[in-house]
Amino acid sequence: MRTDDFWAVIDRATASKPASPAEVAERAVADLATSDPAEIVAWGRHLDKVMAASGTEDLWAAAYLINSGADEAGFDAFRGWLIAHGRKAVAAAVQSPDVLANVVVIKAAADTGAVFEAEEVLGIAARAYEQATGEPMPAEERPRTRPAVGDLWDFDNEDEMRRRLPKLSALFLEPPDY
Repeated sequence: MRTDDFWAVIDRATASKPASPAEVAERAVADLATSDPAEIVAWGRHLDKVMAASGTEDLWAAAYLINSGADEAGFDAFRGWLIAHGRKAVAAAVQSPDVLANVVVIKAAADTGAVFEAEEVLGIAARAYEQATGEPMPAEERPRTRPAVGDLWDFDNEDEMRRRLPKLSALFLEPPDY
């Protein structure tokens, strides 16, 4: 599957109106379920590639700051939320996770404590396949999509966090200006 074809499913799911990641996932499932089962499997494999490409230490650190912690499943769900916002959002966040400090809802989360996760986005292919065929999607070996926890730098090290993610650190580590 070509990258453009993968993102076209997400684009169609967000084109008609802004939606929550859960709504994006529902629309993408409905769209993808009309495809040939082999295409659905290929879409799922491409999602694994997107997850692997976005599985960087610094993006994980950003998710950790923004969501007040992020274990493996939390980091995956954060990337699901990011994928629901499209190709440009993912590309920008992977290139420089600190750009997330410019996102309005993330800025607000510094005060509200909102959490950004969309696990349902990660299940789009499996749900579409089941809808299309009535069968579970064939199990395949999946690539590693994130660093091993033991290989990560210490996300609780605030000095390192400020060095690597200065804008997000200013939002989430510094006391508010009242």
